[in-house]
Amino acid sequence: MKTAIPDRIQGAILPGDSTAELKEFELSKPSHGEVLIRVKASTICGSDIRCIYHEHLGKGPEGYQGVIAGHEPAGIIESTGPGCRRFKKGDRVVVYHISGCGVCNDCRRGYMISCTNETYRRAYGWQRDGGMAPYMIAEEKDLLALPDELSYLDGAQVACGFGTVYEGLEKIGICGNDAVLITGLGPVGLATAMLAKALGAQKIIGTDALEPRLKIAKDLGLCDHVLKAGPDNVSEIRALTGGHGVERAIDCSAHPAARKTAIQATRKWGRIVLIGEGNSLSFDPSPDMIHDQKTLFGSWVTSTWKMEELLERLVRWGIHPADLVTHRFSLDRVSQAYELMSSGNCGKVAVCFDEELA
Repeated sequence: MKTAIPDRIQGAILPGDSTAELKEFELSKPSHGEVLIRVKASTICGSDIRCIYHEHLGKGPEGYQGVIAGHEPAGIIESTGPGCRRFKKGDRVVVYHISGCGVCNDCRRGYMISCTNETYRRAYGWQRDGGMAPYMIAEEKDLLALPDELSYLDGAQVACGFGTVYEGLEKIGICGNDAVLITGLGPVGLATAMLAKALGAQKIIGTDALEPRLKIAKDLGLCDHVLKAGPDNVSEIRALTGGHGVERAIDCSAHPAARKTAIQATRKWGRIVLIGEGNSLSFDPSPDMIHDQKTLFGSWVTSTWKMEELLERLVRWGIHPADLVTHRFSLDRVSQAYELMSSGNCGKVAVCFDEELA
């Protein structure tokens, strides 16, 4: 039975006072180069909590503009506007969460995340309506095909978290020679462990301050060792690696102490990548980095082509990001979803529709 597309929909907004509210919006038709998507799953990102949910940190064109929240959506195309070249009604898609101008240097590299055009760069869920609603409008150029082997909930996480992790791991390189340290075992850290394992890491060590996150990593078999975050972590990690330290370290926590641990627990000639955003980092460059010939990378989200590559590889590896989802909520319970995600006592949290809510 065909479901009629409504003229108005309920969507979640984030006032910035640690609440989420449902508000009614008019549902427009897709214009040139756009599609209308029936949302199936929309996961909550840590950046939503840090930068919008508690308070609106972004300024100017980077700020949250009261639109429907959610920048990690996946769904099925209901209709297309004129000018669409690839996608059609019935296609399963993931939405890359930044819509860039398409013609600056960064966009031409596929990195719309760092589009330099202040007029045309608009993030879903920040400056244009996102996925915390039953329908959303997206530009065709921002879409990635979701393979049949992956669920919508798998795809929603690729839209940001898993894509971000994959970019960082590609920068430092992971192989069977490597012991890997992950500081911070929230959803991004758990995704890091899942992908590092798929890439063949020899040993994976994870640290976090919260017991529920340590338990999730252990119960899912994503880490060989989990350590409660603390001042002895560097010595503990060296003891687990024959006194040498790890070959590769990824900080997903953004905590100053955890970042320092990631650097100091990395062995000579090792590589470290910073993924978690916010806060600061203080270390002594000579003993911590220079004398041991270490390399430190920064990594921000990923490109459309690399995200497309990741979708293909998830199928090849037979792994499912949805395994990291510990809680699913219907849209009418969106406030509870954000509250739980904010607490940190969970894995990934999702707002789901239709079959993904089961």
